[in-house]
Amino acid sequence: MDTQPPTTDFILFHLAFPVTNIPETKAFYQQGLGCELGRESPQSLIMSLYGHQLVAHVTRQLEPQKGIYPRHFGLVFSQQSAWQELVDRAEKHQLKFYQPPRLRFQDQTLEHFTVFLEDPFHNLLEFKHYRNSEVIFGGHEFKQIGDMP
Repeated sequence: MDTQPPTTDFILFHLAFPVTNIPETKAFYQQGLGCELGRESPQSLIMSLYGHQLVAHVTRQLEPQKGIYPRHFGLVFSQQSAWQELVDRAEKHQLKFYQPPRLRFQDQTLEHFTVFLEDPFHNLLEFKHYRNSEVIFGGHEFKQIGDMP
């Protein structure tokens, strides 16, 4: 039985997330991460993050969560060089590193480079690159997901 929907030529990921103001959103996402800006209103901003649609919606002040779980979002890069370029850009633009770049699960099949950034509204973004791309969705024999508490 087929469990995946039919493939189309144009599929984008969409994520809506909370912010407290649009100017700081632009500073972090456009100037810092290099997102392209789309439509904007006083309450919302559409952006492109590597071709995926992010929509920032203004809300009340947000509280930081304790640790990286449960809520964060980001991208998985197919090339380590692209991951490193993003890390270098974040450093150049002095973005806040919630966790510095590091290698998780070193010398294991699940080994991957990861970095966590924190935007001005306490949203956490993870960017990573797996050495073995087959474990991005596969590797069912492994039970490790994320860091141990």
